[in-house]
Amino acid sequence: MGKVLIIGAGGVGTVVSNKVAQNNGTFTGIMLASRTKSKCDAIAGDVKRRTGVTIETAQVDADNVSELVKLFNGYKPELVINVALPYQDLTIMEACLECGVHYLDTANYEPKEEAKFEYKWQWAYKERFEKAGLTAILGCGFDPGVTSVFTAYAAKRHFDEIHYLDIVDCNAGDHGKAFATNFNPEINIREVTQKGKYWENGQWVETEPHEIHKPLTYPGIGPKESYLIYHEELESLVKNFPSLRRARFWMTFGQEYLTHLRVIQNIGMARIDEVEYNGQKIVPIQFLKAVLPDPGKLGENYTGETSIGCRIRGVKNGKERNYYIYNNCSHEEAYKETGAQGVSYTTGVPATIGAMMFLQGAWKRPGVFNVEEFNPDPFMEQLNKQGLPWHELFDTDPEV
Repeated sequence: MGKVLIIGAGGVGTVVSNKVAQNNGTFTGIMLASRTKSKCDAIAGDVKRRTGVTIETAQVDADNVSELVKLFNGYKPELVINVALPYQDLTIMEACLECGVHYLDTANYEPKEEAKFEYKWQWAYKERFEKAGLTAILGCGFDPGVTSVFTAYAAKRHFDEIHYLDIVDCNAGDHGKAFATNFNPEINIREVTQKGKYWENGQWVETEPHEIHKPLTYPGIGPKESYLIYHEELESLVKNFPSLRRARFWMTFGQEYLTHLRVIQNIGMARIDEVEYNGQKIVPIQFLKAVLPDPGKLGENYTGETSIGCRIRGVKNGKERNYYIYNNCSHEEAYKETGAQGVSYTTGVPATIGAMMFLQGAWKRPGVFNVEEFNPDPFMEQLNKQGLPWHELFDTDPEV
């Protein structure tokens, strides 16, 4: 149905490349590009061995609009799937506008100089995309992404009003490393060391990092200590579901991980500002990224599974209702299928489905949209077909 250009050759790019190739009836042409072409070539070779599908590759600096424009005009994709760094969202969106290419990403923009993510920078592109007749789909990973679609599905099928939303994210896997992050270390550490924040009674409530925590029980896994952190989909969900009285995000962390994180912060390795070393400027967190394990290579020995979902309370036909919708994903099965671990898989599969929704016309209209603004039904159907089956529980103890 259309050509796509994937930007980013990490773990998520690996999964997207595999899943797009598996659905080559929808994707009639595929190109993978990143700053390091050799990474793209390695992924393309593996995809060819797994699926028989050929993926073109290219080198591009996603920080450089003119390089992106040259690549877009040469390949002429209908849609760009951006799984590069969040810092690069705006340059890629600019290139899309210049070349008349539609856009999809999995994580919202954040500036390099400040550990802060907000949708305001990308929402500001709404009118320009409308005037250009282009679609921009924001946050189409798992969280954000599937969790937002889960919420939209619940609102459409099971509730007249949603009042309380708790997104719960558990990784009960074991990669065998003393310390490693499951996606880009720089982005991961910036995210989880920020202050917590949640929505309650029409305003944002801020907390100290990891101040609020409690054990939550995850299906097939059991109780895991879960920490309230801020996550970007909360910003769009409280905007698009104004009946929400409270919305929170919880993520599990092991004590060993938190200890390493505190040490990293205490010795200054989480700093995002430049320091001088041997006569040159370096950013400590970027140096740390260079010496930590590559998240894209954790899959081979990764055991266990993830469990991510939404616990929702609200009313239906005047009666209160509790509802829990979730997916569990096996790291071993993800690696067997794509060569990547489960966290990459749970981000890459939804990005592929979002691209399918666009090319098939189900999620295609001019402007800038978060995924919960589209019809959830065809996306939910594809989750079951593409390797992320979901499950529903009604009227159970929400624990939160």
